[in-house]
Amino acid sequence: MKEITFINRNRKRWEQFEQQLKKPSRINPDSLADQFIQLTDDLAYARTFYPGTHTLTYLNSLSQKTHQEIYRNKREKGSRIPRFFITELPLVLHSAKPYFLIAFIVFMAAWALGVASSLADIEFVRTILGDAYVNMTLDNIEKGDPMAVYGEMGELPMAYAIIFNNVFVSWKIFIYGFLTPIGTIYGLFQNGVMVGAFQTFFYQKNLLGVSTYAIMIHGTLELSAIVLAGGAGIMFGKYLLFPGTYPRKESFVYGAVKGIKVMIPITIVFFMAGLLESFVTRHYQSIDNGLNIFIITISLVIILWYFLIYPSIVYKKFKSHE
Repeated sequence: MKEITFINRNRKRWEQFEQQLKKPSRINPDSLADQFIQLTDDLAYARTFYPGTHTLTYLNSLSQKTHQEIYRNKREKGSRIPRFFITELPLVLHSAKPYFLIAFIVFMAAWALGVASSLADIEFVRTILGDAYVNMTLDNIEKGDPMAVYGEMGELPMAYAIIFNNVFVSWKIFIYGFLTPIGTIYGLFQNGVMVGAFQTFFYQKNLLGVSTYAIMIHGTLELSAIVLAGGAGIMFGKYLLFPGTYPRKESFVYGAVKGIKVMIPITIVFFMAGLLESFVTRHYQSIDNGLNIFIITISLVIILWYFLIYPSIVYKKFKSHE
């Protein structure tokens, strides 16, 4: 599409919106958010096809004004929270999909490296997990309960400890994005190598099935959330490293806000994983196979549906409405 055609098709809408911004008290917040999403879509299109033009500069300016108006400190309506999770957040998640894919590839490559290194050097697992953990696990294997670590604390204290640790790790990986995407990739790499070494250790003890059976009860959510947090961090770092036509400071703030939105449901996922690890995983030896498969399947469906499938549905519906 030629630039002049793009302008003619959208000029009236942009001008009307600009007039509305002059009287922000009269704008419906939901309408403002909807128009902002449409405006950012126009901005992305202009960035791709009309870089360095007055059109791009104008849309940049209008987007910044709208963004500032949306995020003023105002009392939100009660319907704002449901709408955030049903519409606004899925649109953000849809735009984050490429970063989720990069995070997944990095994590799996690190996992494979952890496996290969552990197979090549039997002492590698001690370097990654530490002598204390490895020795404790060897003692548990001799006692016939290789996953006994999950039952060493009371259920509630363990839930608090695990949820706190998981949320801390996920936000640390995200904040590593402050060091550009390389920081987050490093955090993902560490965790991937650790998981690979951990699983290989049990494989070498002929307990891979047992460890996988127990770990995936909560690990389906936990490992998925680590990858997703990595995607959020890479996205955050990208806005810092490649600000595009925005000033670097504004691009940084925009990337941080967008990344924090993505981290909200990820934190909820970690909370769910912590509860499963504390109250369910400890009973792995007595859990029926059918129930175990059900828990893993439901966990996987939750991740795939809300973070991948549902955002595409919302995006397509939004584009159709537009």
